[in-house]
Amino acid sequence: MPDKQFITIDGVAVDFEKGLNVLEHAKKAGIEIPAFCYTPELSIYGACRMCLVEIVDQRTGRSSLDSSCSLLPKPGMVIKTNTEKLRMYRKNILELLLANHCRDCTTCDNSQRCKLQAFADRYGITEVRYPQHNPVPIVDNSSVCITKDKAKCIDCGCCIRMCNEIQKVGAIDFSHRGSEMEVSCVGGKPIGESVCVGCGQCAAVCPTGALTVKNDTKRVWALLDDKKTRVAVQIAPATRVAVGNAFGIPPHENTFGKMVAALRRLGFDEVYDTNTAADMTIIQEAAELLERLKTPQTWPLFTSCCPAWIQYVEKHHPEVMPHVSTCKSPMHMYAGVFQKEGESTVLGAIMPCVAKKWEGARSEFQTENKRHIEFVLTSQELIRMIKEAGIDYKSIEPEAIEGKWGTTTGAAVIFGVSGGVMEAALRYALSVLKLDTPENYLAIATSGIRGLPRPDAKAGALVDGIKTATIKLGDIALKVGVVSGLANADAIIKRIQEGEHFDFVEVMACPGGCIGGGGQPPADWQVKGERARGLYLADKEYSFNSVEQNPVMKEWQGGVFKDHHEEHHYLHIHYAGHGKH
Repeated sequence: MPDKQFITIDGVAVDFEKGLNVLEHAKKAGIEIPAFCYTPELSIYGACRMCLVEIVDQRTGRSSLDSSCSLLPKPGMVIKTNTEKLRMYRKNILELLLANHCRDCTTCDNSQRCKLQAFADRYGITEVRYPQHNPVPIVDNSSVCITKDKAKCIDCGCCIRMCNEIQKVGAIDFSHRGSEMEVSCVGGKPIGESVCVGCGQCAAVCPTGALTVKNDTKRVWALLDDKKTRVAVQIAPATRVAVGNAFGIPPHENTFGKMVAALRRLGFDEVYDTNTAADMTIIQEAAELLERLKTPQTWPLFTSCCPAWIQYVEKHHPEVMPHVSTCKSPMHMYAGVFQKEGESTVLGAIMPCVAKKWEGARSEFQTENKRHIEFVLTSQELIRMIKEAGIDYKSIEPEAIEGKWGTTTGAAVIFGVSGGVMEAALRYALSVLKLDTPENYLAIATSGIRGLPRPDAKAGALVDGIKTATIKLGDIALKVGVVSGLANADAIIKRIQEGEHFDFVEVMACPGGCIGGGGQPPADWQVKGERARGLYLADKEYSFNSVEQNPVMKEWQGGVFKDHHEEHHYLHIHYAGHGKH
C-alpha cells in the first residue's frame, strides 16, 4: 500500500486527495475559506476572488496568490489561508461589494442567512470607504415564487450556473458588459414573464438577498387573525425533516408532531398530513399506468406531482405533456376532497417547494376566482412565523393531526425524496398483483432507484441524476426511470426521443427531490442526505407501508366520491391549452 501523501494548510498536514480542490482540502482541516461563487454542484467560476490563498514556493520562500476553488493542489504543497495580505485583500473586496449593495440588512428577507453579511462580520467591516451606489432596493415582484432585488446582487453567477447547468431552464444570464454587467432574465423580461419554472434553486444558491422565496407570511397572518375565517393547513412530507434543523434539531429527525403543535400555536384551526393525499395519488396514478400498459406506447407515463416539472414541460417540452399523468399533485388532491365535502374552511399548505406557490395560483385550481389552495407557505416561511411567535420549537411537545382522514402510510412519506414516488407506486403494484412479500419490497428498495445524485463541480452537473431499473412484477417487466434535476429530465427526454424505452418515469425538479426543494432551508449535500435518511427512517415507523392498507382510501373512494367519474373530476386535472389527455 503506497504511503499517504499530504499538503500543508496553515501548518496543518492534510491528507492529499486527488481531484479535490484546495478549498475542500481546507474544510478537511477545519478551515472555512470564504467564497461567494463556489458551491460543489456548480462549475468553477472563480469570479469573486474571496477564496484566494497564498501558495508558498518551498525553494524560494516566496508566495503567489491563487483561487482555492479552482486550484487542484499537488502533494507537498504549502498553503496559507490567513495572512495579513489575504485579510486586507478580502476586506477590500467586501468593501467594494458593500459599496454597490443595498444595505437594508435588518429588513432583508435573507438577513442572518446572507454570506455578505456574515463575511462582513467575520472580517470586522465597520465602515465602507467607498460611496454607496445602490442605497435602495430595486425589486422585481412579478413572480408568485421568487423575489429579485437587483440592488443586492454581487454578480457571483451562482444563480445563472444553477439555472443553466443543473436545471437547464435558461431563464437568467449576464447581460451587458464591464461595469454595466448584471444578472437579468433573458430578453430583459420580468421573472414572472420569463421561462422561469419557479423551482427556486436560484434562490437556494444565492449568497445574498438578491433572490429570495416570495414571502407570503403577512397574508397568512391576516387570515389567522380573522376570527370569521376557519383556516386549515396540510403538511408536505419533506418539511418534517427540514424545519427542525433551523432550531438545532438534527436534519434526519422527524419533527412532524412538533410542526403540528407549532401550527396550532400560530392559530391554525385544523392541521392535516399531505401524505394521506399522496396515498390517493399512487392509486390514481397506478390505474393510469395500468391502462396505458394495455397497448404499446412510444412514451412512458411521467409523474405529475412536481409543479416545476409541469412548468418545464409546458415551456420547454410541450410535446411531452400528453404523456404526463393527469393526476393532481397530492396538495391539490387534498383540496379536491375538501371541495367535494363542501368544506367552508380555508385550506393552505406547508410545502418544501417554491413552485407550489405557482401551482396554487393557477387558474385550473380556481373555482369562480376562488383558489382551492388559498396559500402556500414554504418551510422557510413557516420557520420565520415560528420565530416571530416566539415558539420554542425544540422543546414544544408533539401533537397529532386531526382525526378525520388522519391515517397514512410509510409509502407516502418517502414522496419527499427522489425515487420515493416510484417506490411507493411499485409497492402498490405488488399488492395489486398479490406479490406484496417482504422479499419483493426489499427487491424494489435495492433495485437502484434510491439514492441522491452526486454534485460534480468540474462537470457542472449532477452525476447519477438519472436512475433506471427493470422491475419484475410477476410476468411483467417494467422499465422505470427516476430523474433528479431538470437538466437530467431534458436528458431522459432526449434518450426517449432516440428510441430508449421506459414505461414509467418519476421526475423531481429539485436535486435530491423535495428534501432539496427551493423553499427548504438551504443545505449542503451531507444535510440533504441526512434528510433523505430521516424520511426512510420515518417510513419504517408506520404501521402501513403500502397505500392499499390505508382505510382512508376506502373511505374516499367508497364514501366521498359516489362514482369513478366524480372521483376523476376532483382528483385529476387538464392543463389548459397544452393538448393534455
